[in-house]
Amino acid sequence: MSFTIDDIAYFQEQRGVITAAGTDLALTKATMLNDVAALRSSFGDRGRAVAELLLARRAGVGKIPAHWIADSDSAQQATPEPVARYRAEKLRAAGVTRAFDVTCSIGTEGHALGAAGLHYVGSDLDAVRVRMARANLGADALLLRADALVPAVRGLGDGDVVVADPARRAGGKRITDPAQLLPPLPALLEAWEGSECAIKCAPGIDYSEWGGLVSVVSVAGGVKETCLYSPGLGGAGRREAVVLGAGDPYVISDRDPEITEADSDRPLGTYLIDPDGAIVRAGLVRHYAAREGLWQLDPRIAYLTGDRIPEGTTGFRILDVVPMKKLRAAVSAWDAGSLEILVRGIDADPDTVRKKLKLKGATPRALVLTRIGRDGVGIICEARSS
Repeated sequence: MSFTIDDIAYFQEQRGVITAAGTDLALTKATMLNDVAALRSSFGDRGRAVAELLLARRAGVGKIPAHWIADSDSAQQATPEPVARYRAEKLRAAGVTRAFDVTCSIGTEGHALGAAGLHYVGSDLDAVRVRMARANLGADALLLRADALVPAVRGLGDGDVVVADPARRAGGKRITDPAQLLPPLPALLEAWEGSECAIKCAPGIDYSEWGGLVSVVSVAGGVKETCLYSPGLGGAGRREAVVLGAGDPYVISDRDPEITEADSDRPLGTYLIDPDGAIVRAGLVRHYAAREGLWQLDPRIAYLTGDRIPEGTTGFRILDVVPMKKLRAAVSAWDAGSLEILVRGIDADPDTVRKKLKLKGATPRALVLTRIGRDGVGIICEARSS
């Protein structure tokens, strides 16, 4: 459901009471009717809105602070905190001192940019989102209601950046064409012509025409976004992958050395490694292989092999490589019970394959279905390890 301006004011007045109420409720599909009834007994006609707020906070774990005001849509769309922090530090390192967040929503970027020491101005076309951002960022935050395509500020210069997060879905489907984003990327760039920009997009965006830096970012193994930086912020025609986890960011770029196809003309190593999705989407598998002393199973496939698992990642110890027609017998011979199945380079559905194998063993295994040369193969491995 959507909130009203009055709802936001009420949430602020009752912040502590609402937070306490949320600790006693399951808020699952099975309990929702009873939970809403309980909230209505405490909050009257706003019981349903309070339920939406509590659900949004749970959906926003890892994205927004636990006490923030958000609805379900804004919580789902919010940038994960580690990603927002990385971008803020990157902009600060590039000499940015002031950020204009023209799709500020509930203030996620503002929170990170302010923490990095940047001056922040946020705007959004949705008046309720602006009100939520003010509640979240504080009364002193510089926020206004404005259309991202009708600049509300003039005279941007050195040290200024425009940050934008166009809507990435329409009709329940992800948008991969930049011209179909909401607002469209070409219109956004035209509106802010001459300004440095950092534009957040879906991981699968077609960035082939972008003239600046393309930065693909993952968190804990899940690819979260592709950010497009204008040339003045990240260089012209650049690509990088950023892997965020418990330690320092792992960053690799197209300026790093890469292996050649000839480097992959070697037997399989001890382990099979499936590179992080950010590395694959950024087209930097060969650069990653060169850094970590790995090589490709096949020059056209993103799986790598080597005699060690790179620090901070996982891999599979290789047990056997068999043709597809001998897969069931080989899996049985290796006593496979539970089976993690990865597929790349061939047309196969893991669930269908698992059913056909009729597993009866007792040992956890992994199965990688891929192509080496012209042949589809199954690579039987020990269970995933670090």
